[in-house]
Amino acid sequence: MHSFQQYINGSFEDATDHFDSIDPATGAVWAKMPDASVKDVNRAVEAAESAFFSSEWASMTATARGKLLMRLAEFIAEAAPRLAELETRDTGKIIRETSAQIAYVAEYFRYYAGLADKIEGAHLPIDKPDMEVWLRREPIGVVAAIVPWNSQLFLSAVKIGPALAAGCTVVLKASEEGPAPMLEFARIFDQAGFPKGVLNIITGGPDVGATLTSHPSVAHVAFTGGPETARHIVRNSAENLASTSLELGGKSPFIVFDDADLESAVNAQVSGVFAATGQSCVSGSRLVVQASIKDEFIARLKEKAEAIVIGAPNDMKTEVGPLCTKRQRDTAVRLINRSVEQGAILLTGGHAIDGDGYYFPPTILDCDGAPDADSLSNEFFGPVLSVVSFKTEAEAIAIANTTQFGLASGLFTQNLTRAHRMIRAIRAGIVWVNTYRVVSPIAPFGGHGLSGHGREGGIEAALDYTKIKSVWLRTSDDPIPDPFVMR
Repeated sequence: MHSFQQYINGSFEDATDHFDSIDPATGAVWAKMPDASVKDVNRAVEAAESAFFSSEWASMTATARGKLLMRLAEFIAEAAPRLAELETRDTGKIIRETSAQIAYVAEYFRYYAGLADKIEGAHLPIDKPDMEVWLRREPIGVVAAIVPWNSQLFLSAVKIGPALAAGCTVVLKASEEGPAPMLEFARIFDQAGFPKGVLNIITGGPDVGATLTSHPSVAHVAFTGGPETARHIVRNSAENLASTSLELGGKSPFIVFDDADLESAVNAQVSGVFAATGQSCVSGSRLVVQASIKDEFIARLKEKAEAIVIGAPNDMKTEVGPLCTKRQRDTAVRLINRSVEQGAILLTGGHAIDGDGYYFPPTILDCDGAPDADSLSNEFFGPVLSVVSFKTEAEAIAIANTTQFGLASGLFTQNLTRAHRMIRAIRAGIVWVNTYRVVSPIAPFGGHGLSGHGREGGIEAALDYTKIKSVWLRTSDDPIPDPFVMR
């Protein structure tokens, strides 16, 4: 039985309580995780606050912060295989994905390492002749970062990287479902040489999140997860008036016109909805396909879906592993059954796989005869695709925008003018054209509506962790006149 520790103020320690972590591939307990108490949360925030105001961190130059982040990036790259194994064991995400993704996580820290001393202020051409006015960008303070279990290292990098580059300190709450890679990441961070308390990593249930997000010393909350939890966070932030950045769920449309390269589009759709076992906020879970090519597209897609290798997540041959939790699997079955009752046609998959673990096959539902099917509006967080067809461009836009989410979208067409029209019309924070599910540290990532607000990635993310200070300097040597002497 493995046992993990929390990381507070530069020290690894056991929590008062622990909880079991389940291996999704077997359904068996494999590790004990620290269950932070309210007292632990308060100590972590106090450590972050003390570090924020300490001379060691507060007086460190931005260039020096960047060098520490660069060193951290190198350590992450070296430790990527170990981190990948832990993420696969604790979440069920297949090893071929965790290995590639975690290796790329180092690039996010390298990007923010280089950006640390390029977060600039501005000089204002003020309308007062005897004044010089400029703006300073300063770190916002202690950041509460909360990440879900899927892609924890990536979703942490897009918060920790820009926050530390800006000069903030962080308390990160890892998901209680699969926290092993983040608790191991703490050991790698500890080796990089940051001052104590700059980053603290804890995990636990709802009380941990509520205490953290409402703590009076927290200045900003960066959250990735579902809309319902986000609503609680916003309510909690009313206590400390912390600013928030919320990267939430999605029900992304994957739009294919009849002039698209069908082989490319089919492959992108397979990757977009079945990769990561569908457990991705940008999953292209709504196929919006032109009616004239619907049958051919679905035939190709169904053939590829049914050929996908389902198996143990630590096997490099596996293409789809288990879902992370039994609750997810049960939810998928319930929503699919309900959608079929509402008129959707099950084309493949749709039933839990017997045996150990939380395995669920790639599933396709034809919803042309069921426009109100649950599968079209609910985020499954599993390998489930709902298909609807359209005849005209206007109809495609209407279908794409029939959602309260607004995170990502995909568009496949060879018509350049149509592509530009669609880009303007689709209400989503990301539009991928003739590609899908591509990310980079240079490009902002985020949505609107129930998909949240704020951006992660790019310089925009770093600016979210700063506040503006206006500085006025009087340049005249003349005495300031007495305001109460009449002239």
